[in-house]
Amino acid sequence: MSFTLNRRTALRGMVNGMAVAVGLPLLDAFLDGNGTAMAATGAPVPVRFGTWFWGLGVNPPRWYPSKIGADYDLKEELAAIAPLKHKVNILGDFSLPLDGKPNLPHISGGIGIRTGMAIASDRGLPAPSFDVAIGDMIGTRTRFRSLELSATGDPRNSLSGRGNGNLNPAEVSPAALYTRIFGPDFRDPNSATFTPDPALLARRSVLSGVADQRQALHARLGAADRQKLDQYFTSVRQLEKQLDVQLTKPEPMQSCVVPKSVADRPVNAEIENVMANHQVMTDLLVMALACDNVRVFNMNFNNGASSLTRIGSTITHHQLTHEEVMDNRLGYQPEVTFYVNKCMEAWTYFIKALDAVQEGERTLLDNALVFAHSETEFAKFHTIDNIPMMTAGSAGGRVKTGLHITGEGTPVSRVGLTLQQLMGVPVDKWGTDSMETNKPVSALIA
Repeated sequence: MSFTLNRRTALRGMVNGMAVAVGLPLLDAFLDGNGTAMAATGAPVPVRFGTWFWGLGVNPPRWYPSKIGADYDLKEELAAIAPLKHKVNILGDFSLPLDGKPNLPHISGGIGIRTGMAIASDRGLPAPSFDVAIGDMIGTRTRFRSLELSATGDPRNSLSGRGNGNLNPAEVSPAALYTRIFGPDFRDPNSATFTPDPALLARRSVLSGVADQRQALHARLGAADRQKLDQYFTSVRQLEKQLDVQLTKPEPMQSCVVPKSVADRPVNAEIENVMANHQVMTDLLVMALACDNVRVFNMNFNNGASSLTRIGSTITHHQLTHEEVMDNRLGYQPEVTFYVNKCMEAWTYFIKALDAVQEGERTLLDNALVFAHSETEFAKFHTIDNIPMMTAGSAGGRVKTGLHITGEGTPVSRVGLTLQQLMGVPVDKWGTDSMETNKPVSALIA
């Protein structure tokens, strides 16, 4: 029997007089010689983007490498990344100018990095975070435009949103995350059969059916309400696109394996549970990426004013940064450093999980760009210049890796501009006031 081999190829036969078909996964035969594109169509293997946030910074002398450039040294608090050091960039010595505005502890730093703006008050995101702009470019052809996750149990633990004070709420329960991704609405891309869900068809029809009324209402409103309505219908248009995706048979994905269901477990800020929940949520997110259900994500390990604590303790990570006395012999706060080390252990687990998924000759991490950062440099003094940042993955070959890059005091908004440009966002400059910049971090660009 002969047949043409392509991504739509199915094995067909007869069983007990009935015709059957079995679809094929994303075989290497469907890829080009480098495993980076589909041989038949030239369509690239998906490139993903995500952020990973941890709160309360680091001990700078114990975290930042001494050597600039390639083959950087690993200090004590970065030692955990050693196995993947060649795929991780360390970014330091970038400034966050406030232009006379106050330094709002545990707020100004994270929001400044994500929006390129210095904020005057704690009223949520003043402008869209750069991950939203990236999601608008690469997240419109997947079931979820993005997934926001928090391992500490707080849905408000998020730095993602479209501005006007709004945040994209984070999923906090591993069990709920499993249902959201792999529950009744999940369509296995490697299944031989596909039947559009009638309920989704109905929802899509309802949304399409109000287009005329939408335009008529827009014409009757004032400028402020039009802006609010435009923002709302941007989300509606995203929902329409996502429904279109769910009503279309998905392309097969070689690495997609539906995980086993996840049982309910404690969700709180106790470090033992946070580490466990982060691992489960990481594993679910990795498979959602492998199944091409999502291409943009925001993982929040802990929150800015970190509420992490230990089982049986009433003292939080945040309290310790201000109340624990510096150990003169060690030169740092040992109890605080325990949490810094846990954050870095979690980060290492995250990137290892991405790197364990093979996609042709590359891994899922190689086909992704993950940006990790905190909201302060040294939490005891709420410093916001030289906030620790990292990238992992090469975005399918677009990003150089294994480097320690210094910003030499230039605005941190250069990093946000670079990330957007690497992901295809058509932006020449980004940021406001002293953080407005048109200078990407060229050392990152391959």
